[in-house]
Amino acid sequence: MAKVSSIFVCSNCGYESSKWLGKCPGCNEWNSFYEEKFSKKSDTKNDKNKSVIPVLLNDIQKIQTTRVKTRF
Repeated sequence: MAKVSSIFVCSNCGYESSKWLGKCPGCNEWNSFYEEKFSKKSDTKNDKNKSVIPVLLNDIQKIQTTRVKTRF
């Protein structure tokens, strides 16, 4: 099921915010925000989890890497 969300965009510079602002922090323009609605698909999390295959820790091979000494 898609969830409908909204974002507020400055009509002058394109600055995006999750809430309405009176003054744009990007261009300092007053009352330039308009609401733009979009929908998010909640099924994307489930699609990502279906492609994950569990692996035993003993089956993972160690990879040799060189370390950089920073002297910190």
